[in-house]
Amino acid sequence: MLLEQPTPILSKIYPKGIFRKNPEEHSVYLTFDDGPIPEVTPWVLDVLDQYGVKATFFVVGDNVRKHPDIYKMVVERGHHIGNHTFNHVRGMRMRNHDYIENVKKCDGFISTRLFRPPHGVLRRWTYRYMKGDYDIVFYDVITRDYNSKLKPKKVLEIVKKYTRNGSIIVFHDSLRSEKNLRWALPKAIEWLQQQGYEFKQL
Repeated sequence: MLLEQPTPILSKIYPKGIFRKNPEEHSVYLTFDDGPIPEVTPWVLDVLDQYGVKATFFVVGDNVRKHPDIYKMVVERGHHIGNHTFNHVRGMRMRNHDYIENVKKCDGFISTRLFRPPHGVLRRWTYRYMKGDYDIVFYDVITRDYNSKLKPKKVLEIVKKYTRNGSIIVFHDSLRSEKNLRWALPKAIEWLQQQGYEFKQL
């Protein structure tokens, strides 16, 4: 999806999905998708430590398999973990059974009830099947840091424009996002702190 915020129809398609937390609390929830990888994730962890922020990492199982030491760093530094499938698969392009098996394969490497579907969508039947076993997390703000056509300043502008109380904000600790992330993440955290937001974990 290319929307900075989800359309209202998505909350009707996925009524138990988590798009935003308590709008009465002046809090935000930083999340990172697609890692862990050695080129980016350790740097993200160092930035979060620098600002005293805890986040939630939605990990790809195959990356955890390939980089268990990096995954261990995420856990040991006190961040929460979510399932992002084993192979970052598209839910609309797979049979329901195969998709669920891919999710469960990721569960073989991590322990969590949190799940975020890659690309922010999954089939209705899959959603209905999974919602009893997982807290299915979507987002309130997606920074689009993965988009090579965007300049880093635009990523920061997205955070400033769309963040509100309870926002679940998505960044990516991936190679595609690295250039935008390295510039925008520290500045986004600084701006959120200046606005008085409290950082919470899912």
